[in-house]
Amino acid sequence: MKKLWTLQFRSVGIKLFVILFSSIVLLSTVLGLTSYFAAKDIITDEVAAASSQSVVQAADKLDFVLTEYEALSRQFALDSALKGDLEKINSGELTTVAKVAAEDRIRRKLDLVKGSDERMYGVRLVSKSLEETESYKSAGISGLRSDEGIAERLKQIEDAKGEPVWFPVREKGFFDAYTEPSLTMGRLLRNLLHPEAEYYMLIEVKGKAMTEMLSNLQIGITGEIRILNTDGNIVYGTDNAKLGQPSYIKVSEEQDIEKNHSFTAADEKGSPQLVVYQPLTTAKWTLMGYAPVSDFTKSADKLLYITFSVVLAAAVIALLIGYVLVRLVGRPLGKLATLMEEGERGNLRVRTNFKGKDEIGRLGHSFNKMMEQISLLASQSEMSADEVLGTSEQLVKASGTTSLHAREVASATGEIALGAASLAVEAERSHANVEIIGSKMSEVTELNTVMDASAERVIEVSDQGTELMKLLVEQSESTVEMFNRIQENSNKLRESTHLIRSILSPMIAVNKQTNILALNATIEAVRAGAAGRGFIVIADEIRQLANQSNDSIQSVSKITEEIGLHIENTVKDINETAPKFREQISSVRESSTIFASVKEEMEHFMGHLSESSASIHELIAFQRQLGESMASVSSIVQQTTASTEEVASMSSQQFTVSEELVALSQKLESLAADLKQSMISFQV
Repeated sequence: MKKLWTLQFRSVGIKLFVILFSSIVLLSTVLGLTSYFAAKDIITDEVAAASSQSVVQAADKLDFVLTEYEALSRQFALDSALKGDLEKINSGELTTVAKVAAEDRIRRKLDLVKGSDERMYGVRLVSKSLEETESYKSAGISGLRSDEGIAERLKQIEDAKGEPVWFPVREKGFFDAYTEPSLTMGRLLRNLLHPEAEYYMLIEVKGKAMTEMLSNLQIGITGEIRILNTDGNIVYGTDNAKLGQPSYIKVSEEQDIEKNHSFTAADEKGSPQLVVYQPLTTAKWTLMGYAPVSDFTKSADKLLYITFSVVLAAAVIALLIGYVLVRLVGRPLGKLATLMEEGERGNLRVRTNFKGKDEIGRLGHSFNKMMEQISLLASQSEMSADEVLGTSEQLVKASGTTSLHAREVASATGEIALGAASLAVEAERSHANVEIIGSKMSEVTELNTVMDASAERVIEVSDQGTELMKLLVEQSESTVEMFNRIQENSNKLRESTHLIRSILSPMIAVNKQTNILALNATIEAVRAGAAGRGFIVIADEIRQLANQSNDSIQSVSKITEEIGLHIENTVKDINETAPKFREQISSVRESSTIFASVKEEMEHFMGHLSESSASIHELIAFQRQLGESMASVSSIVQQTTASTEEVASMSSQQFTVSEELVALSQKLESLAADLKQSMISFQV
């Protein structure tokens, strides 16, 4: 097997096939993969540029909103009326009424700010003592709480010396007292002359307001938007459980310095993510969005499928081209080499069948001409030997055959004489049999004539039966039509009875109303006394007429019911009878068809009788010719007997000459065999 594979690989056609197949498949694969990765890079760069613009716009929008809150806090810090109220309240010089009025003005101002912005949870002015009674807040928000985390956050506000401080979104707000997350900005309202009147101003913004502001920012299909602080912790995200935790994907200082606003990084699972970011100018935060690169390169994956399809198609095309090359180059050269090896072993009959006009075709034609020249030389020598050998063999065979035939002819002449005598006896016997056959043929002809007359009578009877069946079918069909009309009239009568019933129903109702009216008239007449006696008589007459009408209606209704019952029975009987008539018509039609088929079969039978009669007449003519032939056979037999005697004398002389000819033929056959042996090494 290994040797066979080595020989096949040494073939020129296989080498061309391997080189061409490898080149086409490798080139298609490299080109397709290069296009795929280039397309992925281009798509990623374009998406990164577009997403960066979206992130920049969202960051500008967020900065604008945060700047508004910083400006609002600055207004509070510069509000002299608010500062005066706070100084008066903390000085202890105000009366209770004045203090309550000042505190009411502060709260109304806070409520006014909160009511003008739906994104706020509320606004607080927290005293440094963290006392609830000394602090102020807008309506609808929770009270103060104090713990180490809150104290630390308030210390950050104090350390800012009056500058705004933004705190990350917390799941339960600044004081951990809300059910929803919120974003908080703090500022110290400083008062250098009256430090006791300094307050922490806290503006708390709803977390869902941040979501609404960033709702138009979408990165990819499954992307996520986050805001990170300088430590890489999550300030804002869609998952509240991750607030304050470190983000796995973060913006490094080198990337922030380059300001490309986009880069590629791996997430916790190792999947490549396209990251776009934009630092905020208000808070020291970074707005970041990221999404799997696969969200953007799905369209480029089609190029990969196309590449695989092209590589597969290129492999198929390369296989076809290689197969064509093997057929056009490798197989002809291999076949030519095999034929030359056959010629080397002495087979001069090998030929190529190359029909092309290229170098391989010309090589095949030259090989054929060379083998033809060699074969011609060998053929001429072999032909001469074959002719001599064939002639000697024929001569030996002819001599032996002649001698054998001479012997057989001598014995056969005696048998011919005996056969001629017996042939004369058989001829006379056959002549008698021919005459008997002629008489039997005459009897068969008479029987065919009788059967022909009987068949004609059967056809006449079948014609009469067919006509009667047609008449019966027509009468049955007219009967069915009458049944159909009776059924239609019965249906109309049934509808009429229903109509009569519908007419009687309102008449019965009218009689009932008439009786009621007569009864009411009688009652009214009795109430009227003597003046109503005439009405009593009229009411009685009306009641009697109504009763009579009711009796008549009942009678008519009863008669109508009986008519309807009879109609229903009639329709039932007709419906039961109609299928039987239809079955009868089908049977009559089948009988008519049977009569027609009987007639057709009898006509075929008569045709066969006619053909039989014609054949019998022809047999009679042949019988006459056979009788004449048998008479002539007797005379020929007598002539044959005389000829056989002459043939016997000539056969004895021919036998002697044949014996001498056999001896000469055997000498010629030995010489031809020697010449044939010298040409046996060549196969022409």
